[in-house]
Amino acid sequence: MANIQYYDVILKPVITEKSMEGMSLKKYTFLVHPDANKSMIKDAVQKMFPGTKVKSVNTLNADGKQKRRGMAIGFTAKTKKAIVTLTEDSKDIEIFEGL
Repeated sequence: MANIQYYDVILKPVITEKSMEGMSLKKYTFLVHPDANKSMIKDAVQKMFPGTKVKSVNTLNADGKQKRRGMAIGFTAKTKKAIVTLTEDSKDIEIFEGL
């Protein structure tokens, strides 16, 4: 496994209808590095967003989709998503507040 720092773990937030509904329950969805594990994701969220306390982390791996361009067949990149649940006394994550 590569040496992944905490600022390399979280790539970007996922903004969908389902992820926005989960924000009321303090569940935030992020696109994360494919080699990151749950403890790395937990540490990264707590370091990048001060005042947050992570209760649990759920991850899911998505394989790349098959794409064609003429006769050539290839695949898009694999992705990994993390759904981070914060504790009740934790601060909210600021990047999601204006949405």
